[in-house]
Amino acid sequence: MSGWHRFANPTRFARLSALVLPWALALTALLFAVGLYLALVGSPPDAKQKETVRIMYLHVPAAWMALATYVTMAVFSAMGFIWRHPLADIAAKNCAPIGAGFTLLALVTGALWGAPMWGTWWEWGDARLTSFLILFFLYLGYMALWQVFEDPEKAARAAAILALVGLINIPVIHFSVQWWNTLHQPASVFRRDGPTIDPAMLWPLFVMLFAFKAYFVSVLLWRIRAEVAERRVRALQAMQAEG
Repeated sequence: MSGWHRFANPTRFARLSALVLPWALALTALLFAVGLYLALVGSPPDAKQKETVRIMYLHVPAAWMALATYVTMAVFSAMGFIWRHPLADIAAKNCAPIGAGFTLLALVTGALWGAPMWGTWWEWGDARLTSFLILFFLYLGYMALWQVFEDPEKAARAAAILALVGLINIPVIHFSVQWWNTLHQPASVFRRDGPTIDPAMLWPLFVMLFAFKAYFVSVLLWRIRAEVAERRVRALQAMQAEG
């Protein structure tokens, strides 16, 4: 735990993130360039879905990252709630808009994919769709709580409670295709008996997943650095105003 407290020092974080951020940005650009080429040109069309299957290379990584980002936000929220460290609160706060973006992208691309495959843009009776929409509302609610309270410490604690309570929705989303037999097909990648997707499609999918992960790290570091700098400026202005 001492390692976390050392990293949570704002000055040390600023120094380490300044070293990591350029590499993360370069890796993001490289992985997206390779991943998009493989997804749009290098991989074959599906036997049944034809070219429509290429939406998968955006939809699936976005959905995975929407879940992973929420869990990351909840972990940072728990750290901030327990140890009351402002940097953990800032990290959790800045996960939310990124996760909301991933979730919205997954919902939109899912609708675009579902219309030709299922014959409908949306089905309220589908557990995966409905639980994913709840995830989007959880992100929005989390961000709204930060705006409700003027005191950042109170806002962080209220938002952390929501983030931790909302964790119950993550296993519901993950297991929804097993618990309820509705529109969504069962998992086809992370299965006990191995993926059912052809390797020619699976590898581009994983490259896109790592591109999304690198993007998440890059944007999160950039947003945390910006907020830490902004808080320092406000603190200096307050000190100058007090004379």
